[in-house]
Amino acid sequence: MTRPSRVVIDKEALKHNFLRVRELAPGSKIMAIIKADAYGHGLVRVANTLSDADAFGVAFLEEAEELRAASIANPIVLLEGPHKAVDLTSIVQLKLEIVIHNEYQLDILEQAILDEPLQVWIKIDTGMHRLGFPLEDITNILKRVAQCKNIKASFRLMTHLATANEQDNPLTQQQLENFKQACNNLKVEKSVANSAGVIGFSKTHADWNRPGLMLYGVSPLTETHGDELKLKPVMTLESELISIQKLKKGEPVGYGATWHCPENMPVGVVAAGYGDGFPRHAKSGTPILVNDVRCALIGRASMVMLTVDLRNQPQAKIGDRVVLWGESLPVEEIARCADTIPYELLCGVHKRLKFVERG
Repeated sequence: MTRPSRVVIDKEALKHNFLRVRELAPGSKIMAIIKADAYGHGLVRVANTLSDADAFGVAFLEEAEELRAASIANPIVLLEGPHKAVDLTSIVQLKLEIVIHNEYQLDILEQAILDEPLQVWIKIDTGMHRLGFPLEDITNILKRVAQCKNIKASFRLMTHLATANEQDNPLTQQQLENFKQACNNLKVEKSVANSAGVIGFSKTHADWNRPGLMLYGVSPLTETHGDELKLKPVMTLESELISIQKLKKGEPVGYGATWHCPENMPVGVVAAGYGDGFPRHAKSGTPILVNDVRCALIGRASMVMLTVDLRNQPQAKIGDRVVLWGESLPVEEIARCADTIPYELLCGVHKRLKFVERG
């Protein structure tokens, strides 16, 4: 018997969410962010489904190589840029666009001998303080960029928002002001908005937007779910009941005996655990759907099993469907119960699971 835990990817939901980006920002091009194996959804699968994207954003060279090997012809932007000078050879061969965010990268571009100039995005640090050229250096950096024979004259400018998920945080407006000042009315294409910017801050919409999380049906805004924003979940992590125990009041459940039955009750065992990507630190009470009815995780998740309170589903039987997140159960809710973020759960689903496409 094949193990019942699996990941269902709804391609129609993915297309719906992409069109939602178009609806929210009709005047902007879309760089669909598909780094980290498309947030766990499958790099090539998502790229093929979102073939209408104006470009794809990936984190590093190996992701771009995988896309080109799968005959993905869309523009691909290397968001971390070249790590070493030797990377430039592959970047040219793969016809990639690159982000540069420090002087080391600009140095190697100035020193390189390339067959043709590259499409380059200049990343400006407007307040996140992770990657990007400092504001005070931009004038000098842009002079060097304009003089570099290996950079196309049509270079683009970008920045990244740190707190757009918090709609009342003043840092977003400050970052916008810093970016405007740094751009100094340059007539080049620009990009600011991530998913949270696309949804929550129309002022961040520029020539290009860079949605990631929202493409997968998940809300980038604090304390909201995707369905509240007209998004549809793309990933459903599901399994089945493989055993049902009839336990007595006071009996413990699971490793560490952290949970005890408050009464005589049925307890289900689900074929899924932290070895599959379900968070071990999810608390007892975390919702789990059994036959589309809300039940609750009890005790600690094990490596390949977890236990569920079946008092809401007393007629449940072995083989019944269980949903751990996705369809009718927002991953945002599970993330809160596990004191983490949806990104970590989606990216953490184990690749040994069977992936099933729908739509």
